[in-house]
Amino acid sequence: QVVPCGMGSLHPSKGTPGHRWQGGGVVVVLEVLVEAVVVVPVAVLVEVVAVVLVVVLLLLVVVEWVVEVVDVDVDVVVMVVVVVVVAVTVVLEDVVVVSVVVVVVVVVVVVVSVVVMVDVAVDVVVEVVEIVIVVVLVEVVMVVSVVEVVVVVEKVVVLVDVAVEVLVVVMVMVVIVVAVVLEDVVVVSVVVGVVVVVDVVVDAVVVVLEIEVVEVVVVVVLVEVVVVVLVVVVVV
Repeated sequence: QVVPCGMGSLHPSKGTPGHRWQGGGVVVVLEVLVEAVVVVPVAVLVEVVAVVLVVVLLLLVVVEWVVEVVDVDVDVVVMVVVVVVVAVTVVLEDVVVVSVVVVVVVVVVVVVSVVVMVDVAVDVVVEVVEIVIVVVLVEVVMVVSVVEVVVVVEKVVVLVDVAVEVLVVVMVMVVIVVAVVLEDVVVVSVVVGVVVVVDVVVDAVVVVLEIEVVEVVVVVVLVEVVVVVLVVVVVV
């Protein structure tokens, strides 16, 4: 039996060209579906992952070199990253890849910015703490030095006071001797008057010196406290 070309055979067991064409069409359709659903997405995903990994590695190398060796601002890093994104866009002309690269670039820039800000903040805090510690130590040393000087001055004042008291006792003994030997009321009166005046003057000088020492200590301590507060306020 002769049938028109392309109509196939009435018996499935007879493999006419029309029957083979129908089977081949199904296979082609399945191959196209598999390629569209599985092969192409997997290939694109592999390509994207490979490009992303390469870009991330390059960006990490660039960022490390920039931050540690060149030590430039984050703006320069952003400019370099923008140039890289533009180059990738021009070369690849792939929206998916470019989108992934842009996301990676943004993440890297944010991370670098945060790292730089944290580094700067830590440096600032360390500098402030060092300055405050140094200032406080200097002020403590100055106060201690002033206190030591004041202690020495007070000891000198005490020695002078004791020496004057001893001198007064000696002069009183001399007056007694003179009074006994000379029996002269005028001389005794003059000597006693001189002794009293000297004693009063020395006591007054000692009191003035002690007051001055206390005032100096108070003023120095107040000045040092004000200096420390001003330095801390300015630094902070």
